[in-house]
Amino acid sequence: MKEKISVALAQVDLVVGDVSGNTQKIIEYSQRAHNEMRTDLVVFPELSVSGYPPEDLLFHSGLQRRVDDALQTIRDSIRGIAVLVGYPEYDGDAIYNACAVFKDGAVLAQYRKHLLPNYSVFDEQRYFVAGKEASVFSLNGIRVGINICEDMWKSGPVAASRAAGAEVIVAINGSPYEHDCQRYRESAVKSRIKEVGIPVVYLNMVGGQDELVFDGGSFAMDANGDLAFRAERFKEGMYQVELIADAAGVAPRGSAVAPALSDVESHYQALVCGTRDYVRKNGFPGVILGLSGGIDSALVLAIACDALGADQVRAVMMPFRYTSNMSQEDAAKQAALLGIRYDVITIEPIYEATIAQLEPIFEGQEADVTEENIQARCRGLLLMSISNKSGRMLLTTGNKSEMAVGYATLYGDMAGGFAVIKD
Repeated sequence: MKEKISVALAQVDLVVGDVSGNTQKIIEYSQRAHNEMRTDLVVFPELSVSGYPPEDLLFHSGLQRRVDDALQTIRDSIRGIAVLVGYPEYDGDAIYNACAVFKDGAVLAQYRKHLLPNYSVFDEQRYFVAGKEASVFSLNGIRVGINICEDMWKSGPVAASRAAGAEVIVAINGSPYEHDCQRYRESAVKSRIKEVGIPVVYLNMVGGQDELVFDGGSFAMDANGDLAFRAERFKEGMYQVELIADAAGVAPRGSAVAPALSDVESHYQALVCGTRDYVRKNGFPGVILGLSGGIDSALVLAIACDALGADQVRAVMMPFRYTSNMSQEDAAKQAALLGIRYDVITIEPIYEATIAQLEPIFEGQEADVTEENIQARCRGLLLMSISNKSGRMLLTTGNKSEMAVGYATLYGDMAGGFAVIKD
């Protein structure tokens, strides 16, 4: 009889600092994996208990107690299935990026991340101490090695797991979205497989956290480096993979390989995901934006509607004497097509009042970009006032090029709580 592990990959959206909410989600998904999917093991992402990246929250005096309580709750609440969860481990003055496998209250394995990234958006060496030991546990007669995220990008940690007897690697990740990231991940895992000759199950988290977006795309590769399974990207869910052992080794079997997204699709979905979670996780009832009739604000409006739904999006056109009829018509048409609330407020009287107040101060000086910037600041004043009154967050509509070179007006079109297309 072949030995087999049925694995549930919990590609979940978690919240940094919401230890109780994350714990409840871990318990609920584990119960679903056991009761509905009948799996042997359920796997959660890197630092799933605390949320990722926790950054300086790790130094908060209450986090250790909350994490310890959460781990005990998970151990006490889940029966009949093994669960792999990530968490910050406190050991004296040291903090580790760690994970553990629990089953029926017992600890089957613990692991501390070896490689701590300190580049781009990562600053893990500021917080964590590197682990040194491999960790392998046995389930249904199959020996499973554990690695965490960056451990998959270089040879050492995976080779150590293989040397410790692993027949398959389970890697948990908090890998953020960037251009072509899925190809890079799959290429890195294929390289590790080529070195050690065993399959890998790779779980990534999904969702937005502040300026970061996690795109999911969890997958499994066999011992030849061929894809056996790939989850959908930018979608929360639980996916089943079978690990089947025979004389030739362990082979993963998945339900499907989700098709790769085009660059445009993946970029757009990343913006939708990031906007949705920034608004939702910060408790805003909706958003507002200035709709100019131009392409940038039109794109931001489309993203906001896909992220939140038309009922949570409000747009304001603020014409001036130089605003063309085409711009006003285009803005009104898009608002009608998307079914959002749309208001028109001219800035003419505010602009004239401001110029009149400044006239004695500006006496004898030629008109220049200052007067142009007043237009943008009048619009910013109106939008922020509506935002304050309604509680809706103002979305900034400037694009990446404008933000990169500073082609924007301070306290004008730069006003807002989230710049959707700045990156």
